[in-house]
Amino acid sequence: MSAPKLAQVIDIHALKNACSNCSLREMCLPTGLSQDEIEKLDQMVYTRKRVKRGDSVYRSEEKFGSLYAVRSGFFKTTLVMEDGRDQVTGFQMAGDMLGMDGIGSDQHSCNAVALEDSEVCVIPYARLEELSREIYVLQQHFHKVMSREIVREHGVMLLLGSMRAEERLAAFLLNLSQRFTSRGYSPSEFNLRMTREEIGSYLGLKLETVSRTFSKFQEDGFIGVQQKNIRIIDSNSLKSVLGRDPG
Repeated sequence: MSAPKLAQVIDIHALKNACSNCSLREMCLPTGLSQDEIEKLDQMVYTRKRVKRGDSVYRSEEKFGSLYAVRSGFFKTTLVMEDGRDQVTGFQMAGDMLGMDGIGSDQHSCNAVALEDSEVCVIPYARLEELSREIYVLQQHFHKVMSREIVREHGVMLLLGSMRAEERLAAFLLNLSQRFTSRGYSPSEFNLRMTREEIGSYLGLKLETVSRTFSKFQEDGFIGVQQKNIRIIDSNSLKSVLGRDPG
């Protein structure tokens, strides 16, 4: 199955939306770059692509050539199981990187699908490698990004391997809260872009279990739920579900 068409390609320089002017610069790039080094990065990230809700940036088994920095919107990554079901492996938001699954084998191992109308910056991997040799701090930063991805995968393995349903959902909500906070958004109120079924797929829970656990957290006064809007009322109690020190 071929990937749905991405929407129009935009000239970054024409719109003056290069790395040097991007509000997400601190999330995507290492600190301490000189103006000359930033200009080189501007030349590397030469296009942005708009991705409609439900469309893919890339699909499993497609040839790898670029990484994609999420500029706006929300994505999910999925693997197709043997029985044809999609297994959600992650959720990515503005400031996250997509496409690293293809580095080792030169082809993508998963699908990256937009959960809402989104936009990505296209980073040709060959050019990134060249610049990483020229700019040591960029190489260090990219290694940190890859390390964070490995840590994230280990966290998912822990979720699926040893936690009860309440612990899994509490960890998921607290992680989202932390990610929104690091981007300058409210840590206690946000909209879920994913469905409860997709949350269940990611956490290894049935839809009914996800819905029941959301209801329990609401009844216990931990969260407020209004359709896809989530308000964390008592983060300490959510942390206690995980056995964390509320302080």
